[in-house]
Amino acid sequence: MTDRQPSAPGPTVPRRRVGQLEAQIITALSASDRPLTTGEVLERLGDPAGLTYSTVITTLNRLAKKGAVTRRRDGRAFRYTAIADAPGLVAAHMNRLLAKEDDRTSVLRRFVSGLEPGDEEILRHLLSDPDS
Repeated sequence: MTDRQPSAPGPTVPRRRVGQLEAQIITALSASDRPLTTGEVLERLGDPAGLTYSTVITTLNRLAKKGAVTRRRDGRAFRYTAIADAPGLVAAHMNRLLAKEDDRTSVLRRFVSGLEPGDEEILRHLLSDPDS
C-alpha cells in the first residue's frame, strides 16, 4: 500500500447563467463582419473557463434550430451568422416561456413584482410609450 495523497481538485469553473453562452455567441457573431466557423467563434470567445469545441457547436446548432442564427456549408465546416442580437434572443426566450403558461396574468404579476426599481420604471415607460 502506498501513502499517495488524492490529487487536489482543479480550479472550479463558474457555471454560466441559463442562456449566457448563447448570448455570448450571438454577440461574437454580431460583432463579426463575416460569417464565422465554430472554431472562429470559440477563438473570439477567448474563454479561460475551458469552453470546448463540442459545447460551442452544440450551442450553435441549438441557436440554428431556434432561428437565431443561419448557417451555410463552407467545405467541411459551417459558417454561422447571427439573425438576432443578444437582447432579441432573450426577449424571444421570455416570450416562449410566457406562451407555455395558461395563467399569464399571474406570471406577469410575479415577473413585475420581482423587478429592480430601475427596471420597473423602464417597463412603465415602455408600456406608456412603446415607440420610445
